[in-house]
Amino acid sequence: MFNKILIANRGEIALRIIRTCKEMGIKTVAVYSTVDKNSLHVRFADEAVCIGPAQTNKSYLNIPHIISAAELTNADAIHPGYGFLSENSKFAKICTEAGIKFIGPTPEQIDKMGDKATARKTMLEAGVPIAPGSDDIIKDIEFAKKEADRIGYPIMIKATAGGGGKGMRLVWKPEEFEKNWTNANAEALASFGNGDLYIEKFIEEPHHIEIQIAGDQYGRACHLSERDCSIQRRNQKLVEESPSPFITDELREKMGIAAVKAVKAINYEGVGTIEFLVDKNRNYYFMEMNTRIQVEHPVTEEIINFDLIKEQIKIAAGISISGKNYYPQAHAIECRINAEDVFNNFRPSPGEIKIWHQPGGHGIRVDTNVYAGYNILPFYDSMIAKLITVAPTRQEAIAKMQRALDEFVIEGVHTTIPFHKLLMKNEEFIKGQYTTKFLETFKIINND
Repeated sequence: MFNKILIANRGEIALRIIRTCKEMGIKTVAVYSTVDKNSLHVRFADEAVCIGPAQTNKSYLNIPHIISAAELTNADAIHPGYGFLSENSKFAKICTEAGIKFIGPTPEQIDKMGDKATARKTMLEAGVPIAPGSDDIIKDIEFAKKEADRIGYPIMIKATAGGGGKGMRLVWKPEEFEKNWTNANAEALASFGNGDLYIEKFIEEPHHIEIQIAGDQYGRACHLSERDCSIQRRNQKLVEESPSPFITDELREKMGIAAVKAVKAINYEGVGTIEFLVDKNRNYYFMEMNTRIQVEHPVTEEIINFDLIKEQIKIAAGISISGKNYYPQAHAIECRINAEDVFNNFRPSPGEIKIWHQPGGHGIRVDTNVYAGYNILPFYDSMIAKLITVAPTRQEAIAKMQRALDEFVIEGVHTTIPFHKLLMKNEEFIKGQYTTKFLETFKIINND
């Protein structure tokens, strides 16, 4: 087992990793930018190293500074969390060359599944269903237009690198194609340093279902059930739950088998997610793989009583998994609490938290690094907390979430709590009748 782990991240996920490391008896090193010096992950780590100014390319994305911090503190492993360098194969390779274990898959596995066009080809060869689309990355816009005509509109233009909705454009008709292609290319290049694109058939009325998986270096793999991530705004997830109200036991079994097949096809080492789109007839199609821990991993942890961060660390240390598949034993819902003004088109709302009172009680979990007096910074993601409820049934989990949201008091900045309160009382959501287009159909917050 590792003696000391450096966490190459910030905020709530860095604190989350520190907590598990402490329980495992592993020393921790926090890295931080100059503006993050008062963050809780810095306070609770055993050691902390400043790696640069606020700009991410000079701090949390600065590989030489992070490696230097690991060498300076004699860390024998690095946990990348999510975002930043978590799916950067170059970083994983440099860690290995420096004699530091990267807690995640190998660089080759990251490349194979991180590049979405390559991942599609890999899944097709493994017998995992994929949506109709281009066979590879498309460089020429004229060829791209012909491919779109062949596949049939509506189509989705997608960046082969990255995620979070960046470099994605939905195109309904040919005359809209060229503008969307150019914009997607520019956005992908700015976000990921890679403007490569491919095309996929747009699945109408889809559900976004992801299967949590784990694999070890000895060829064993398993799934840990599904999460429904269909409540989204502009391809950004707002609410996740498990089990999905749309997925049947039979479909869960099929998708779980497909996900394990996908993992074994690349001898995957670590935890990750296989993401699917499921149409209204419950046909499912591989969308992408995230080769890292997900923001919404607490949902899975709560329904099966399992520490996914601990599993990541154990796999990286060479400890084999059981290979047993897991199924929901309860129902969990996660609301992402962002510092955004929901009544002003979800505009980011940085500033100082004046009052902070988080909910508690049985079946309530809050993952955050925020406290009264903390400054929400404009340089980073606007998420400030994850509120998770768990109960025996979906109805009870929703009722618990309604109570927890009422109890959550944050003053000084705008947050998405008002949105979540309205969503949890929406009749269609309560019935479980929602797709990724839910927020376009039902105006939970009217910003028109």
